[in-house]
Amino acid sequence: MTDENAAGRDAGAGEPSRGLGTGSKPGTLWGIGLGPGDPELVTVKAARLIGAADVVAYHSARHGRSIARSIAEPYLRADQIEEALVYPVTTEGTQHPGGYDGAMAEFYEHAAKRLAEHLDAGRDVAVLCAGDPFFYGSYMHMHERLCHRYEAHAVPGVTSMTAAAAELGRPLVQHEEALTVLPGTMPAPQLAMRLAETDAAAILKLGRTFPSVRDALEEAGRLDEAYYIERATWGEQRVQPLAEVDPDSVPYFSLAVVPSPAYTSRTSGARTVSDDDARTGTTHSSGPHGGEVVVVGLGPAGPDWLTPEASVELAAADHVVGYGPYVSRVPVRPGQQRHSSGNRVEADRAVQALELASAGGRVAVVSSGDPGVFAMASAVLEQAEDSRWADVAVRVVPGLTAAQAAASRVGAPLGHDYCVLSLSDRLKPWEIIERRLDAAGAADLALALYNPASRSRRDHLEQVRAVLLRHRTPETPLVIARDVGGPDESITVTTLAGFEADDVDMRCLLLIGSSQTRISTRPDGSATVWTPRTYAT
Repeated sequence: MTDENAAGRDAGAGEPSRGLGTGSKPGTLWGIGLGPGDPELVTVKAARLIGAADVVAYHSARHGRSIARSIAEPYLRADQIEEALVYPVTTEGTQHPGGYDGAMAEFYEHAAKRLAEHLDAGRDVAVLCAGDPFFYGSYMHMHERLCHRYEAHAVPGVTSMTAAAAELGRPLVQHEEALTVLPGTMPAPQLAMRLAETDAAAILKLGRTFPSVRDALEEAGRLDEAYYIERATWGEQRVQPLAEVDPDSVPYFSLAVVPSPAYTSRTSGARTVSDDDARTGTTHSSGPHGGEVVVVGLGPAGPDWLTPEASVELAAADHVVGYGPYVSRVPVRPGQQRHSSGNRVEADRAVQALELASAGGRVAVVSSGDPGVFAMASAVLEQAEDSRWADVAVRVVPGLTAAQAAASRVGAPLGHDYCVLSLSDRLKPWEIIERRLDAAGAADLALALYNPASRSRRDHLEQVRAVLLRHRTPETPLVIARDVGGPDESITVTTLAGFEADDVDMRCLLLIGSSQTRISTRPDGSATVWTPRTYAT
């Protein structure tokens, strides 16, 4: 590039020489970002360059319709040469010997040769690209094949994820948060791991990948934070919570957004624990290398249920280790490192924490509720039995349990002897669970049932009902407590015979009364469920 050309771009903003076509010098290749769909979101520069180009190229499927061209149409001239670059394959199969990748590589080579003929003839070529040309854009394939032979420039455009955030009305990220951009084509386990680690996320390329993306969000504990945005800024756009979307209705031009958690917390009325909340005082012994693992209970929901002791330990930790959604509940402290993972790698998390402590770090392993109730305390202590960690001190800091929180919402259903039981058969066989249910029922204990159902365990609740009805009356009080302390909290008071299994999911906890448990009606019409401390014989 000559100094004259450089000066010309500075002074004239690099406008193409319209209608050159003389072959006196090669033309210029422009990758034009058009934004997410609304023609009014095309930048001033992009509109000017489109109108000045000799050749306008755009990609389309075999039906011939081009979204990029439809966005740019208000800025086209009638005398421009148009080059439709028609994909040989989109989602269907192909007989190409190189498969899909081979067919597309061959197509891009042919398309680049077509554009090169115009450039060699001195014509300036504008390749239209929805969104931004270098953000999953189709233009990049032309750029990498032609930029070493011709002058080539990319004009940025508004991305689909920023448009989606604007239509959603929620910031993607703020302050020191990290945003992760992910393709929906990524394998679900890897996608779940990335989602668990990040503060906020945008997931593109949905369509046929939607079911696996939804599974990954659920696995990472982020499903209830996620939103679905379809055709952002178009006339027929759709915005709704992702958990409510019918997978069969999802087109390719859609994406998922997990927006800023700080904004979500602030708008839901939750408060964060500041550094000033941490108090100094009792010190604890650590291992010979100065490191230790403290397993901390966060309580069932927001910071209002976090104990002062837990706040101190979190503020003092060098590392915070845990399931992604729980780590995101810990206030960020400068210099503190955070290590997030999915919800089915408890042993790996424990080993990671012990390794960090063995190197001298003070590590907080976080659990929702109380870490000793179906949570990380036992997982850490199990791994700590290994002789490798003999020098690492491990402590447990308790937290308010989900059962206590749920019981408080209706009164005192656990006011007498009770049994706490997990219905998950991932780590123990269902036969053991059923025997314990039968024993608790025969002993007339009230029950707190954790992990009552999931999408793959829909028939177990009917078996629970059948087992307990051997020992309880159909009118036995039953409480369905969902997301206690969270923004979607709901409490349903019903009976053992009357509850609907379809109303229960993994975010619920069930409280089932003994033969002595009673339901009283409050003045406002709500129900109080309580079990007397005196047992009537």
